[in-house]
Amino acid sequence: MTYSRTVHVDGDFAQTVTAVREALAEQGFGILTEIDVRATLKEKLGHEMEDYLILGACNPPLAHRAIEADRSIGLLLPCNVVVRTDGDRIAVQALDPGTMVTLTGQDALKPVAEEATRRLDDALSALTGGKEQRKAHKVADQE
Repeated sequence: MTYSRTVHVDGDFAQTVTAVREALAEQGFGILTEIDVRATLKEKLGHEMEDYLILGACNPPLAHRAIEADRSIGLLLPCNVVVRTDGDRIAVQALDPGTMVTLTGQDALKPVAEEATRRLDDALSALTGGKEQRKAHKVADQE
């Protein structure tokens, strides 16, 4: 089962995070949550790791439609977007919205997932200037 949509970009981590926020905003997503995994693991466990940020992105009209179709869908919201250092590049990954259809089996969520996928793909494409094709990774390919 695939569960992510990923692009890699060159550049500074902080600048990439700003670009991700802007690209998501252009597609109607606001950021509801932000988890700095690197800072949290350093503080709580003394563990050093690469830059790793989880953004909880929400497009309110899409979230509303999804919740109307399935009240339990909130378990899969918001759309998580990870920005992390990956070698000498920055990986930007979004949870594939099709996952909510696969996991729930709710056909009523298909149109919402399709629109969310299009919007997230457009945001990811904006980060690379459309130069890098988005990739869906299999669970086994993640690590």
